[in-house]
Amino acid sequence: MKKGKILEKRKKFIQELLGDPLYKPMRLREIASLLNLTKEEKEDLYEILETLIKERRAKVDAKGRYSLLSGKKGKYEKPGKSEARSGKRKDSHVRDRYGNETADREQSVPEGTVKEGIFIGHPKGFGFVEIEGEEEDIFIPEEDTGTAVHHDRVRVVIREGHKEGKRREGVVTKILERGMTEVVGTYQSNRDYGFVISDNPKFSKDVFIPRKDSRGVKDGDKVVAAITDYGSKNKSPEGKITENLGNCYAPGTDILAIVKSFGIPSEFPERVINQANRVPDHVLEADFDGRMDLRHVQMVTIDGEDAKDLDDAVSLTKEDGIYHLGVHIADVSNYVQGGSALDREALKRGTSVYLADRVIPMLPERLSNGICSLNQGVDRLTLSCLMDIDEQGNVVSHKIAETVICVDERMSYTDVKNILEDTDLEARERYAKLVPMFFLMKELSAILRSSRHSRGSIDFDFPESKIILNAAGRAIDVKPYEANVATRIIEDFMLLANETVAKEYCRGDYPFVYRTHENPDPEKVESLLALIHNQGISIQKAKEEITPKEIQSILESIEGLPNEPLISRLALRTMKQARYTTECSGHFGLAARYYCHFTSPIRRYPDLQIHRIIRDNLRGRLQREGKTEHYREILDEVARQSSVCERRADDAERESDKLKKAEYMSYHLGEVFEGIISGVTGWGFYVELPNTVEGLVHVNTMRDDYYTFDQDTYELRGDLTKKVYRLGQKIKVRVEDADPMMKTVDFVIADDTEDDA
Repeated sequence: MKKGKILEKRKKFIQELLGDPLYKPMRLREIASLLNLTKEEKEDLYEILETLIKERRAKVDAKGRYSLLSGKKGKYEKPGKSEARSGKRKDSHVRDRYGNETADREQSVPEGTVKEGIFIGHPKGFGFVEIEGEEEDIFIPEEDTGTAVHHDRVRVVIREGHKEGKRREGVVTKILERGMTEVVGTYQSNRDYGFVISDNPKFSKDVFIPRKDSRGVKDGDKVVAAITDYGSKNKSPEGKITENLGNCYAPGTDILAIVKSFGIPSEFPERVINQANRVPDHVLEADFDGRMDLRHVQMVTIDGEDAKDLDDAVSLTKEDGIYHLGVHIADVSNYVQGGSALDREALKRGTSVYLADRVIPMLPERLSNGICSLNQGVDRLTLSCLMDIDEQGNVVSHKIAETVICVDERMSYTDVKNILEDTDLEARERYAKLVPMFFLMKELSAILRSSRHSRGSIDFDFPESKIILNAAGRAIDVKPYEANVATRIIEDFMLLANETVAKEYCRGDYPFVYRTHENPDPEKVESLLALIHNQGISIQKAKEEITPKEIQSILESIEGLPNEPLISRLALRTMKQARYTTECSGHFGLAARYYCHFTSPIRRYPDLQIHRIIRDNLRGRLQREGKTEHYREILDEVARQSSVCERRADDAERESDKLKKAEYMSYHLGEVFEGIISGVTGWGFYVELPNTVEGLVHVNTMRDDYYTFDQDTYELRGDLTKKVYRLGQKIKVRVEDADPMMKTVDFVIADDTEDDA
């Protein structure tokens, strides 16, 4: 048989191998080893795989692993120039502006209910459609996604015959609006063309890049690619490179790619910078007019050691059993006028974003670290919430005023903690004049915390992560960021100021932006209570809707028990996400009837917006100049945009942490750790280590048995061994793999005889 025919036969065999349901992506040497190939046959294998890639039947990922391209049954056919201009294909289909494929005849669409929603992609090719106002999403099998990609707005037909207890299934019939017009990913070069492998696993298709549109980028570069064609079932999306972010291993490129992929603006427009440069670098004499002068009052800022944007200072005295607490917040609204270029850019950003190796500020540095920051020893303009508090923690009177202050000392959490715990004599001597105030703060903080606890405020004590980077931006340590007496003092004082301000403006019926946390979904609460009952814990709720006090009682009743982590995590999952609204409907988690964000206008837009409203009210401009109507017109959009930007920032920060945690664990492959099972699913269970790193134990690595997932108890159970893996269970694991590009950590169950790292 001629070599060409032999290779063609082998090519068919390799294609079938890659398409086998049991096949998992492998590198060249692994496939060669599996097939027991000779050196010459291995060279032929490489040639076959490269041919399959060129024909768009296969792909190779960033780690050199080969797999079949989803849905690729035949050779990729690029349209000719005349076809590209006319939009016609050989199959007589045409596409609309969103890439929807329509034929000369009517498409075959199943009968059923028609809905519109947002398509959420999955790495394996299928997806879900989220419908606004509906709790349950719609499952879309891979063959029914059409040309939909992650975040597209789509029309979907829900198949009839939906059974009770089963997820609804549908077919995407039309793309209404594209959610992603570009992807951020790693460029992979292949002779005359290339691919961009998206960093977002939910965008599951690789983007084909013709050589002419590659802009000379190199293999392994992180890039931004604009999508020019969304492809079809038999053709990958096509695009062109618009930006090269640098080699994927260069310091900072990994985080920059996250910034770009979330569409977070990282550079300020020239007009905004010019406007910021015109802001004076010191308080002008004219700005003192109409302000209460508090420069004689002893006050401090208390922040982390590396904080530069200091937007809150505190003062405290006590007289005749009454605490006089002052919370003084940077008056950013004095320098950022509503509707200005600075203001529009701040609203667009919504919030500052704190990533592992950088901060992307909401305002230019000249403002955030300069004139707006409450730096030690200089005059600064503030809005102050001055509260008189009794010994039970009740605010008996208060005043909100425009003020001017001068901070005595810039304190760190560490120094204040050490002073209060008497572990640093040097710090105690250095700040001797402030020590009595710090102990008074500790005293008031405990009263306020006890008062909040009495009304039912819920405290989920899950530590945040602190990631330590070296000069090259590599993660060299990960540890929990523990709260202490100093962080609690500032938290308690800020919460009280936020409540006090919200209460005054809600009762006064002014246009305002509130921080709202709605009651949990009753069905989720019932599931939680059923699971707690199955754990042998008797919990009753008085009314149909659970109260914060009852959630608090649940958490207190399980304190110290083996199932505490399990129930705490499930209770947290019943909670809804807090958001910004123009309605004052309360904060469930804090058990607060009134709540807003007043204390961080340098880094949060809602705080800046309500500062403007407060100043207009204090100066009588709300009614006199028709500002009330103006604010009522714009605040719904301000609240919506602020909520969207907050979610974006949270997601980017989470991705940044996951990337650096995976990078850190990649230096500890093969090491054994003890952790706690933090999540259980049908495909395995997640384990969280004491340093806050979380990784997955895949069920297919647990070869001692066949395991089934019990959705009612969140357990994996072995059919033969009767082993059970449940939330909150302690377990020893070994680090099997850690992939910073995919931001994943994989564990395997370790033998009890293996030593911990």
